[in-house]
Amino acid sequence: MQESGVTAKGQTTLPRSVRQALGVSPGDRLRYLVLDGGEVRILKLRPVSELGGMLKTDRSVSLDEMEAAIRASAGT
Repeated sequence: MQESGVTAKGQTTLPRSVRQALGVSPGDRLRYLVLDGGEVRILKLRPVSELGGMLKTDRSVSLDEMEAAIRASAGT
């Protein structure tokens, strides 16, 4: 388990192994999802240019199916 301290400004440094697991580099943006029970998930934001074709399919899909796919890719 990795840990880090928090400064008076609320800042922290992600341990190297966490940065590697997330695939983050200086300048990348992160999103924090606060779950029930105080658990927090950290996600690396991806540029819009990487999102093309995420939902590519050979068949028509309903709006409900699209929304379910979006939720699944967001990890919620």
